Amino acid sequence: MTKKKLSYTDAIGEIEEILQQIENEELDVDELSTKVKRVSTLIKTCKDKLHKTEEEVEQILKEMED
Repeated sequence: MTKKKLSYTDAIGEIEEILQQIENEELDVDELSTKVKRVSTLIKTCKDKLHKTEEEVEQILKEMED
């Protein structure tokens, strides 16, 4: 089974959904820890994607200057 890569937009959407569940007190204590761990993973994924994109843009701009 192959894992589908999660897009930045999908990750942000999932984070927002989980935060809304927390704010609306829709999660019980048993689910809360799992959801918080998931948000942590999603945030790391977003940071990694942003960092990679920043490096790619910087490289493109550098190549344009040469």
